[in-house]
Amino acid sequence: MGHHQLDALDQKILSMVSANARVPFLEVARACDVSGAAIHQRIQKLTSLGVLKGSEFNLDPQKIGWETCAYVGLFLKGTSSSEEVIEGLKQIPEVVECHYTTGEYDVFIKMYAKNNLALSKIIQEKIHPLGVRTTSIISYEEIFRHQIPIPEIEEE
Repeated sequence: MGHHQLDALDQKILSMVSANARVPFLEVARACDVSGAAIHQRIQKLTSLGVLKGSEFNLDPQKIGWETCAYVGLFLKGTSSSEEVIEGLKQIPEVVECHYTTGEYDVFIKMYAKNNLALSKIIQEKIHPLGVRTTSIISYEEIFRHQIPIPEIEEE
């Protein structure tokens, strides 16, 4: 998982598109003082390198009926295969993030449910049968979310 050297143009493009993925390329081109074609080529390059991983609309889970957000730590049991657990978690649509972690948990997930009762049912009926033990943390409210900062260009 190497990182890629970014130049000043890449940095400016990434700053603009991470703030607003729908910003028109022509607007980015004007701000960067280059052609629209140059921006298009840079976006393609950054995408092919995996620096940009697509664009998406962000849904507000609560506004579409998902009232409970939870973080769940999973402890793999001796007989559990992590690959099988991960494949099982991929089949649960309410699980939106999954991470291998250091520390107390083997795997840490973020998930949404319609309410607390539905959360309990998902954990009991879909997650525990994967052969794991869990600890849950329910989020009252997301306070903020933002993109990671674009790295500063190091002068040589």
